[in-house]
Amino acid sequence: MELWSAALLGLVQGITEFLPISSTGHLILARDIFGISTENGLAYDAVLQLATVLAIIVYFYQDIIKLLQSIIDTRMVHERRLVVGIIIGTVPALIAGYFLESYMEALFRDSRLVAGTLIVGAALFVIAEYGARTLNSLQTISYARLFIIGCFQALALVPGMSRSGMSIVGGMFVGLSRADAARYSFLLAVPILVGTGLKKMFDLESSGALTTLAEPLMIGSVVAFVSGLLAIHVLLGFVRAYPLTVFAVYRVLLAVAILFFIV
Repeated sequence: MELWSAALLGLVQGITEFLPISSTGHLILARDIFGISTENGLAYDAVLQLATVLAIIVYFYQDIIKLLQSIIDTRMVHERRLVVGIIIGTVPALIAGYFLESYMEALFRDSRLVAGTLIVGAALFVIAEYGARTLNSLQTISYARLFIIGCFQALALVPGMSRSGMSIVGGMFVGLSRADAARYSFLLAVPILVGTGLKKMFDLESSGALTTLAEPLMIGSVVAFVSGLLAIHVLLGFVRAYPLTVFAVYRVLLAVAILFFIV
């Protein structure tokens, strides 16, 4: 892989992992448009996710320290409850990933599928904005509702759905505000992205491909980390003031462009 390609994929990963427009979908499209090799593509993308996880950890380091402290400090009731909620919310994606992994490299990496799921995701954004009501906070929401958010996150295994987008929408459907749903979405991302990234890194190592991809991965990861930090900051500020319908419009326009100009 050429170094410019690595930097481009890192930029796409960093921005789109957190904006609700699908990182996997955009990485597939970037490869199609620029003719970038798809060999070990899924594994390469998953390893790039480790850089975006680091961006989450750096941005939310105070929150994460409190969550870790709450594991041994029983007085930190709300933080400990959120830790349990993150564990519960991670379960659906783990189960779905286990059963769907064999399909993800081939069947799920198709531009036509991305176009369709971009539209489906856009529809869910609109429904959430106009149909959901804020009834809960992260301090009071039930574990059952956090599990439902985890089920929405699992939808992101299909390219084009967007992990952040689906978990934010899921949060809004169960009564969280956009801001609370976005915060939980970022924290919920850490376990699943770390697990997926490390597994794929070991897969690349065992196949001997990690040595070949070492330099592109390093460049792509640095770019993904920096752009990811910026994307987190932008999205958190955006959702406090504006609805998700802006991203819904973008997703529909992108889907139309894919169907007319790429497929």
